[in-house]
Amino acid sequence: MKVKRLKVGVRSLEEGLQEFGATLKAVQSGKTIPKRTGVYFISVEAMRQVLTPSRLTLLHCIRTRRPRSIAALAKLIRRDFKNVHADLKLLADLGLVQLEPGAHLRDSVTPTVPYERIQFEIAV
Repeated sequence: MKVKRLKVGVRSLEEGLQEFGATLKAVQSGKTIPKRTGVYFISVEAMRQVLTPSRLTLLHCIRTRRPRSIAALAKLIRRDFKNVHADLKLLADLGLVQLEPGAHLRDSVTPTVPYERIQFEIAV
């Protein structure tokens, strides 16, 4: 079974635009492009502001404890529901978390992490 990994790293805006341009040209010429999954930031500081220790704890807890709802997750990590919800929304917008309708309670949302590994990539 293949391990699902997500690359998280730092790239300049220029590097991102160059890659986008190369991909666009390849697609326009009819080439198939392998799917790549990654989240990139423009600086280490930007990455640190988003991927805080408390948000990394959320990811780990979701992956290992599999809470059935955001409320259950907040209780597991002893944090306020509203703060956990806001963090999950941000992580979902980045593609690090999926928020699926809960099958257990009406109006509940079940957070899941679709990756087994997150790989940090920082050029020196």
